[in-house]
Amino acid sequence: MRSFWGKAALAGAGMLMANTIVQAQLQKDYPIKPVAFTQVRVNDNFWAPKIRTNASVTIPYTLEQCKKTGRIDNFLRAAGKIPGDKLTEYTFDDTDLYKVIEGASYGLQMQPNPGLEKYLDTLISIIGAAQEKDGYLYTFRTVKAAKPHEWIGSKRWEKEEDLSHELYNSGHLFEAAVAHYQATGKKNAA
Repeated sequence: MRSFWGKAALAGAGMLMANTIVQAQLQKDYPIKPVAFTQVRVNDNFWAPKIRTNASVTIPYTLEQCKKTGRIDNFLRAAGKIPGDKLTEYTFDDTDLYKVIEGASYGLQMQPNPGLEKYLDTLISIIGAAQEKDGYLYTFRTVKAAKPHEWIGSKRWEKEEDLSHELYNSGHLFEAAVAHYQATGKKNAA
């Protein structure tokens, strides 16, 4: 027995020593620290023009496409602001609006644009109005279509591991919210 416990104590001491060495190494390992995107300014001849094009062409175009293709209408219907139960084709379509809000928020940091910021506030208000009382947000369920999309189940999260995209949609919403907050300091559109 003594030899077993002696070996166990020796192994434990060795692991403790190795952990201490690893922790010390991690503290001095990498001298470069990440910088928040709100602290970055790009003034070169390669990226700066691309960032300007993103702000002046790409972001307005993608916002217009979200409107034209009915992605914004998904939220308006879920909020009860427009009638009917016609939604876009795929249950993940709501993420396109979230992704554009995220990109536009990053763009606002690089190039302030009061008109764009106001429009994002409007979109965020529409998205907020589409949420259910407990905060749940999935337009394809909230609309309560007469013929629900085949990818959603009869209950929340029921088909998440199949094709519902409920969690996928939520993740993109969270990313958009973080980017918007970091760029504007706003916690809501009001």
